[in-house]
Amino acid sequence: MATCPAGHPTTATDYCDVCGIPVTAAPSPSPAPGVTAADLAAGGQQACPSCDTPNAVDALFCEACGYDFTTGSMPRPLTPPDPPGTAPGTPSALTPAPPPESALPSPVGPAAPATPLAQTEVRGTAPSPGGSAWVAEVWVDPAWYAEQESPDPLPSAGLPSVVPLVGRSLLVGRTSRSRDIHPDLDCGSDSGVSRRQCQLTSDGTRWWVEDLGSANGTFVGRASGPLPEDPVPPGQKRELDADDRVYVGAWTRLVVRAATEDERAALG
Repeated sequence: MATCPAGHPTTATDYCDVCGIPVTAAPSPSPAPGVTAADLAAGGQQACPSCDTPNAVDALFCEACGYDFTTGSMPRPLTPPDPPGTAPGTPSALTPAPPPESALPSPVGPAAPATPLAQTEVRGTAPSPGGSAWVAEVWVDPAWYAEQESPDPLPSAGLPSVVPLVGRSLLVGRTSRSRDIHPDLDCGSDSGVSRRQCQLTSDGTRWWVEDLGSANGTFVGRASGPLPEDPVPPGQKRELDADDRVYVGAWTRLVVRAATEDERAALG
């Protein structure tokens, strides 16, 4: 068990399992067993013994299934097993139900009409019957990008992706198949976002954001004010007001708001 620079215990020796930052300035990885120096020089590929997916000859893990080329084993799942006597896939009794449509809370986000669903990209987990009462808009923000001075090129700043927020606790980050990390809000195009960036939680009427020890921090600012300069302290929940925006990574801006009637119908 290692400890990353942010203080998280991690079983990985290259990148932290919790926040994704490098654990140490690790030396160049050794090639997988059976890979020769000639293979490395030729820039060849090795087939994964588990799923036959081609991988670089110096890869530590299979990008498709997470097979460990060094130890010859599959990654250990991070999802805890079902309690004894519980059928697989049965929802936990501790998981709160989403609020009914008749008790929709006041929206979190701009007072202006939301972008019509037909003009936005909708992605994410399938909502519960009746549609999701909450959504998150995922924007590419050129102003935030200019402040971060990222070496990565800025994607086209078009219309946002609209992601239904299903449940009361959602992970924001980037997918990692080798580490079995699958965020509810996947910001995979922004390399400045950590694998486990932050957590969004709700009591059904309010939302909070909590940084999970990310490499570049999680920021909250008002839509009508300047860009935020101080990150949310890791481990502390910050309640989101109606005009708040969440900034992460090199260019990503998140807006949490109540879904419109048309969105809930389309997502249902």
